Amino acid sequence: MALCMNTAHALSPSTQNVSRETLSTLTNYVSLLLKWNSKINLIGPATESDIWSRHIDDSLQLVDLIPSGAASLVDIGSGAGLPGLVIAVARPDLNITLVEQDQRKAAFLKEAKSLLGLSQVTVEAKDIATVERQFDVVTARALSSLTNLLVFAKPLMNEASAAIFPKGANYEAELAEAEEKWSFQSHKKPSKTNAESHIITITKLTARNA
Repeated sequence: MALCMNTAHALSPSTQNVSRETLSTLTNYVSLLLKWNSKINLIGPATESDIWSRHIDDSLQLVDLIPSGAASLVDIGSGAGLPGLVIAVARPDLNITLVEQDQRKAAFLKEAKSLLGLSQVTVEAKDIATVERQFDVVTARALSSLTNLLVFAKPLMNEASAAIFPKGANYEAELAEAEEKWSFQSHKKPSKTNAESHIITITKLTARNA
């Protein structure tokens, strides 16, 4: 109980704008995440005290970028469920797949899915390269460079899919590097939680000829 109270006191303004039910579920998620983080490395220990703005709000801001009409989303290298589980709490209408090869992290994701009652979530404890379905939206957070993310994402996307990736201060260089190997349309939105970061939305992704 004390853990939930402490995390509630740390709420940032943007998180306070969600519904009471969503906030309650997110608070339970934060409590579970902090409990597991003492056993396995899900988030950096130094970010625990700022978990709401650093991780929850940072993930929630992706929700507004999901295209209207999207019905499925895959979060690759999901780890602690950031942003996939947070999006699932905010968007129970979406069918969400969390792909995580690390078996311990996948076990956390499965427990979180069960305890939070997220019936629309599927956890796949496997290599990203072995996923053989396509989705309307692909997400990943703090997984790899944009160039590598597009390699992972391309097989999971159809012609109408969008990939949404939060990137740090080096986002312009990552975009330039990715454009050497890929053709795509991109939209950049400043992060609400970090002045140096942007969220990059990629559509119409195709590989450039060698």
